[in-house]
Amino acid sequence: MKVKTSITLSGDVLHLIDQHHAEFRSRSEFLERAARAMLASLARAKAERRDLEIINQHADELNAEAEDVLAYQVAL
Repeated sequence: MKVKTSITLSGDVLHLIDQHHAEFRSRSEFLERAARAMLASLARAKAERRDLEIINQHADELNAEAEDVLAYQVAL
């Protein structure tokens, strides 16, 4: 469901959006796509931060495991 809203943009941003008029049916479509892309980017960044936090919580264990595996390597 679409909801009509009003936003305020600077003139230069609106001008830049209008330069892409051939690629989009309307300013609304442009702004919705831009918002969805930004929201997806924010969700990815949040997931990456969460993953990094998990890795950091287990860093000592993971490093010890890596050192153990490397100990089994044969010198060439």
